Amino acid sequence: MKDYKKYQPLPAPPDEVYLALTKAQSIQLWTGAEVEFTEEPNTEFSFWDGDIVGKNLEFEPNKKIVQQWYFGDGEPSIVTIKLHPDGKGTSLEFRQTNIPDEDFEDFTEGIEEYFLGGLADFFENE
Repeated sequence: MKDYKKYQPLPAPPDEVYLALTKAQSIQLWTGAEVEFTEEPNTEFSFWDGDIVGKNLEFEPNKKIVQQWYFGDGEPSIVTIKLHPDGKGTSLEFRQTNIPDEDFEDFTEGIEEYFLGGLADFFENE
């Protein structure tokens, strides 16, 4: 199992980034796919028509989101997203634990391209 951490600068304040990560309509805009999401602890969610599914654990408005992402039958993976104010924008800290070794490269490339990259494109094109 491996852990992954990346910082993604975004040209929007933390409150806007938080909304984009917690409102189903906003998530759908930057992922471009069906999403099921409720901003409540202990609710399950689905991104990209079920490509990523998991459970919301904790929300700290405009600051932090903690989720559990499911990988097959393995141990759940914990994703912690922290939003740090950075000048006029936000530095998004994405940290994930327990990524299976055999999936690590494909998975983290997908995160960088679609999750973090999708968010970056969304805010840069506003």
